Order: sequence, then C-alpha cells, then structure tokens
Amino acid sequence: MITTHKEEMIVLYNELISKYPAMDIKLNEPLSQYSYTKVGGKADALVFPQTKQEVQQMIEWVETNQVPLTILGNLSNLIVMDGGIRGVVMILTRMNQIQVEGETVIADAGASLIETTQVARDHHLTGLEFACGIPGSVGGAIFMNAGAYGGEIKDLPLEIETLTRTGEFRTYSTQTAQFGYRHSIFQDNHEVVLQVKFQLEPGEIDLIQSEMDRLTELRTSKQPLELPSCGSVFKRPEGHFTGKLIQDAGLQGYRIGGAEISKKHAGFIVNVDHATATDYIELIQFIQHRIWELYQVQLEPEVRIIGEAIPADA
Repeated sequence: MITTHKEEMIVLYNELISKYPAMDIKLNEPLSQYSYTKVGGKADALVFPQTKQEVQQMIEWVETNQVPLTILGNLSNLIVMDGGIRGVVMILTRMNQIQVEGETVIADAGASLIETTQVARDHHLTGLEFACGIPGSVGGAIFMNAGAYGGEIKDLPLEIETLTRTGEFRTYSTQTAQFGYRHSIFQDNHEVVLQVKFQLEPGEIDLIQSEMDRLTELRTSKQPLELPSCGSVFKRPEGHFTGKLIQDAGLQGYRIGGAEISKKHAGFIVNVDHATATDYIELIQFIQHRIWELYQVQLEPEVRIIGEAIPADA
C-alpha cells in the first residue's frame, strides 16, 4: 500500500500527540478562531506550550523530524492566508506570567502587553504607558518593535531571553536586538522570544493612570476597535501619514469582499462581513496601487502576511 505525504504527516503528528500527552496539541485547526482579523486557514498542528521546556521540546521535535515551525503570539498584527500554515504552529499565549522584582517587570513572551502595562502601573512603575492600548503579546511587541504615541519598545532598557532553532538559550540587550522601525533581529534569525525584562522607573500611580487614560481615550476615539482588524496596516512612509493619504484618496469605506477600509480610521482594514484573508490582501494591494498612482508614495505593510494561498484548483 502506497501512502501519501499527507497521510505520513498525519501519522507523524499523532505520534507527536502521543509523545507529549500533557501538551495541548490540535490537528487541522482553523487559525481564524484565534486571529484578530477572524480570517485564516488551518494549521496542520497547533501547539500551546506553557513552559520554556515545552518550547524547547517542540523545537527539538521539529528539527529532528524536519517539520516547518511557525511561532505566533496572539495573532493581532497578522494576516494568516486562507490556505493555512503547513507544519507546526506554536502559539505562546499560555506562557503569560508577569512578575515584578523591584523596578523590573519580567513578562513571559505570551503575556498580554496591555496587562503588562497594568501590572507596571499597579507597582508604581513608569515607562510602559505608551503601550497601554497595544493589543499584542510581549513577544510580538519585541519581534515587531511595537510602538505608539511616540514610544517604542526599543526605548526601554531591557533584557530578552530567546531560544534558537537549535535549542540554545540566549540573552539579548536593547542594543544587540538591533531594533529599527517595526523591526528586530528576531525577524532575521528566527529565534523564539521567551521572556522579557523591562527596567522601569518609580512613578506616581495617579500620573501613570492619567497618562494611560489619555492614550486610551485617543485610541478609542480614533480607531475601529469594535470590529475585527489586523491593526495598523501600513508602516508610516517618510514625510507622510498613511491614514491621511488613504483618506485624501477618497478610499474610506472602499470594500473588497467582506474587508473594508475603515470609515473611522483610514489606516485600518476591518472585517465587516465574513471577510477572507484574500479579501484583506487584495484590498491592501489595491490601496498600494492607488496611493502610488496618485502620490508616488510606496506603502509598505506593517502587518505580517503568512501562510499559503488556497490553490486555484482546490
């Protein structure tokens, strides 16, 4: 009897489940259930590690079995294509412990960045207020050098613990992480961010809360938080504001399928009617073409687009 590659992989993934029975592993799982956009195809195997050791075990398993590995946080600034992701996908949101030691906040990669800012506030520590409305995970914020309202993760003195694809633990500083605009070294070396130490400063809790309230009000009043979206779609081009370019082009409210350029903030694409990832991607490409046509400005996506398209003959 001749077995197909797909059948061989199903056997392999079932062996994975048997080998690590304590680990939450789901096969052929729709990623649309986890993404902020509510779009995305299936992961062959979706794994939710809870410890560094479980991440290390999974790294070793995929390397031994030559299986592709994708690491995700909470899928906030991300579009998973409709064909899904082959191999193993690890979502780190169950690695979510946050500790405070003096003026240092220590957060696991899967911890909510918003919750981390709240823990810092509760311990009268200042420096993270700018991130109080960023919906990503701590690891995702490091990966993308997340920022808002004039602040960026790179602005904080911090220590980053990672795991290499060969199973080696490493530690980075702000300098060795090679942060740039929406960029870090981890986009290039593919190491897994495990834990981050934020070295903050003592502050007055009333002042910290006041600043967080101010930024939350700004975000709530300007961004379409009531609808599924991938967050800010494009990086800011030098000398321009992306939202204004799209607004001036008269594109607000333009739709492809169920994806729409937000009427509230032109820098966002929202899922208004069962959009697919293809709808999002085609709308992104349409915006890029139109803005270049009108203003000769090249818009570069900030949102990550990963996975596979559905084959044309599917």
